[in-house]
Amino acid sequence: MSDALRIKNGPFGRVALLDMDRSLVRHAHPHCHVLLKIDGADTSFLVGDSVAHLTDESAVLINAWTPHAYVHRPDAPRTIILALYIEPSWLTMLRHNWAASGGAGFFGRISDAITPRIRKQALELASSMVHAPTAEVDHEEQLSALMIAVIERFTEWRTVGDHLRNAARTQCIDRRVSTAIAEMRSNPGSIDGIDRLAASSGMSRANFFRVFENSTGVTPRVFLNAIRLEQAISATLSTDVSFGALSDRLGFSTQAHFTRFFRDNAGVTPSNFRATSRLGDLSQFLRI
Repeated sequence: MSDALRIKNGPFGRVALLDMDRSLVRHAHPHCHVLLKIDGADTSFLVGDSVAHLTDESAVLINAWTPHAYVHRPDAPRTIILALYIEPSWLTMLRHNWAASGGAGFFGRISDAITPRIRKQALELASSMVHAPTAEVDHEEQLSALMIAVIERFTEWRTVGDHLRNAARTQCIDRRVSTAIAEMRSNPGSIDGIDRLAASSGMSRANFFRVFENSTGVTPRVFLNAIRLEQAISATLSTDVSFGALSDRLGFSTQAHFTRFFRDNAGVTPSNFRATSRLGDLSQFLRI
């Protein structure tokens, strides 16, 4: 069973230190997503339709809304992964043109060699998260330095996002798709089928899927699942809502189905996710 060792959440997005020994289903995130190996066996991810290798010397780089899956061989040893889910709005505070991290094409490659500096910074952040769980300011400073090093290594960061005409074209979303997305966000638990979304958008099912994927880069089902996952994670991190109530709110027929969905998309159970995210809060009461 995979395990969350540490989870940090803030304006930067989310950082998870995961001890992985099981696969993840095909899914997507609205974040700039970077995966770095900390310890254990080399492994791989399926990003789009290509295999990206995660090793001591290479990172996996996933643009926002790019479908991907974790491929873990049943007989392979465990891998400790530092998973970064970074908010484009936070990156914009580091460099104004890094708002482009919220779209396709920010990373030109899905995997590439890291520098010794990136390796060192990733290990230091992971170690600090474990040994100094309440050092929130230090963690964000370390994350800032790590992301700057990653983006400078793997993107054309001096010019990315500067061409407003191209950005406007690539970020254009069909009005009918925007309406469907608004409905997904407002109440994902009420959506009992993609066919109903297509009908309310005035399109055939096939046309709705085509227009939606052209606009967002993912299918309606992957997009809806991403919304459900992010709302589940937000509630798990910031509230004490029961998982039964959260399951009902997000449209799952049973709590067991919700737990399976969360584990298959986030890597760990919601209870493990919540408990791990609060380890730093608990440690302040254990100080002598």
